[in-house]
Amino acid sequence: MKTKPQVWIKLRFLFSVSSSFFHPIPTIPIAKTRAWPPVAAISTITALINGTPDENFVEEARDDDPPINSADVFREWGCSDSEIDKIFMRRSSLRRADPDLIQSKLNVLRLLGLTSSDIVKIINFRSTILTRRINRCSDDRIKFFLGLFGSRELLHKAIVRNPSLLIYDLESKIKRVAELYEGMGVPRQDFIVMVLSRPTVLSRTSFTDEKLEYIRRTGVSEKSKMYKYVVVLIGISRLETIQEKVGNLEKFGFSEEEVLGLFGRSPLVLTLSSDKVQRNMTYVLGTMKLPARLVFDRPFLLFANLEAVLRPRYLLAGKIEEMGLAPQIKGPKLLTALRMKEDRFLRAFVACHPESISKELMEYYRNIKGLKRLAVASKKNSHHQGFAF
Repeated sequence: MKTKPQVWIKLRFLFSVSSSFFHPIPTIPIAKTRAWPPVAAISTITALINGTPDENFVEEARDDDPPINSADVFREWGCSDSEIDKIFMRRSSLRRADPDLIQSKLNVLRLLGLTSSDIVKIINFRSTILTRRINRCSDDRIKFFLGLFGSRELLHKAIVRNPSLLIYDLESKIKRVAELYEGMGVPRQDFIVMVLSRPTVLSRTSFTDEKLEYIRRTGVSEKSKMYKYVVVLIGISRLETIQEKVGNLEKFGFSEEEVLGLFGRSPLVLTLSSDKVQRNMTYVLGTMKLPARLVFDRPFLLFANLEAVLRPRYLLAGKIEEMGLAPQIKGPKLLTALRMKEDRFLRAFVACHPESISKELMEYYRNIKGLKRLAVASKKNSHHQGFAF
């Protein structure tokens, strides 16, 4: 019986496959290539930032050998081993990240003027920044930022304060918010100041009819220096938060109009927590026996630290009066004493006495300041991670 040709072909194919399976072909290592951004893109962005393409940087990228891991990339950037450990502690996934991808993102940050210390600071507070697609930063975004901030120095400062500027949607987020504030009568220069001081301006701004009504009822005109603070702080606050803070002050006998008037004269009261305002008001009215109206005339009483300033200085005033010493901290002088810096306060009311009395007063003052609220003393130590905003 003769074997058909098709059978021989199938048998030969099977033997060849099995032979290659048991005797694999030795793999030849392929040189790893660097995933740099296109040279044209680097030159374009560099030209936008510095005015001329950074040819040395492109040449360096071509000549150097690719880094072995992400730690080598950060080390080449000038980060110390302790800084690299801090980066990996904040974002452990960066330890296993593709070094070429990390390098391409750091290139963009370098072209924007950021240094190694800036990178450590950014990652420490915004650890996800290098996991986002910042290496796709467009020329339109850079052009808009340069036109908005007016200088490379301000752009650099803004990115360090809020690296999410490289991530926010340019049209629906950044440009829209800038146009909103311009329509509200906030000059471009004031808007830049607020973006630098309040990075959440771009991410949290919203204006509803209720918020616009609150702004109107504060009584602040567009020409006032306080106007930009009122508009921005109400714009980035939730409506429920504003209503809660208004209601918190109404508990002490003020009308809603009076509270909004206070916000107009001292907008930063909106940044205080309801707990702090309530505790300070309770101490000022209940212990110090000062009239509530005085708080509206002297808003610093709401900002002052209760444990470090209000309470110890008020009790020291009582101690000085009890000992019959002079000068005493009474009447208008009490308000002046509460606003003084620590060194000046001690020179004016403690160090002015003979040494023995001065030591007694100082010991009494330190003991008072050493006392903490039960909730504060028992609270576990926790290190704040992330930007304050």
